[in-house]
Amino acid sequence: MVHPPAPATPLPCVLIAPTIRGRSAFEEERARELASLGYAALVMDVYGTGLSDEPLEQKRARMNALLADRGALGRRLCAWVEAARTLPAVDPARIAAIGYCFGGLCVLDLARLGTDIAGVASFHAVLRPPPPGGSATIRTRVLVLHGWDDPLATPDALVALAGELTARGADWQIHAYGNTLHAFTNPAASNRAAGTVYDAGANRRSWAALRYFLAELFG
Repeated sequence: MVHPPAPATPLPCVLIAPTIRGRSAFEEERARELASLGYAALVMDVYGTGLSDEPLEQKRARMNALLADRGALGRRLCAWVEAARTLPAVDPARIAAIGYCFGGLCVLDLARLGTDIAGVASFHAVLRPPPPGGSATIRTRVLVLHGWDDPLATPDALVALAGELTARGADWQIHAYGNTLHAFTNPAASNRAAGTVYDAGANRRSWAALRYFLAELFG
């Protein structure tokens, strides 16, 4: 949890859903950047306390188990939202969530569940379709920031997401960055064979889009 020191009044809060790797220095730095903009920022952990140092393959197994049980994943995500509402620095009526990769799917699922938050923003999300059912209408505003050439979530998946959001009546935006692969926000991403490559331009543009989105949500 990071926020400006000694806020005079409760702050709008941005929850951050991590990548497959779970809470890491990457998400913690995003939290500090958000705090510098005047928000409270809370990094979520859907795996569990004390598991951040597990090998990547163990984390992959945990992620896949949650992807196979979206109900369990949704309950953990909603618990984080409710926990954030209880924090003294947080205005419980002004909450948003952002997520990266697996975390992008997590925040999209928060919107699908009908969670009462102001908005969600996904960065290079895993775009696995939701299970049948869920909220008929998405009331949460949705911003999707995506690399058009992402091999882990192809243009067809992005178009399908647009169709789903439209069918559910969401207020949605999709920003697709050309010639951009997965993990474009992460300076450590440099594996072109795996389709994970940092892109400074897309990173800058997506962060600017997020800042505008949050300002629109919270005024």
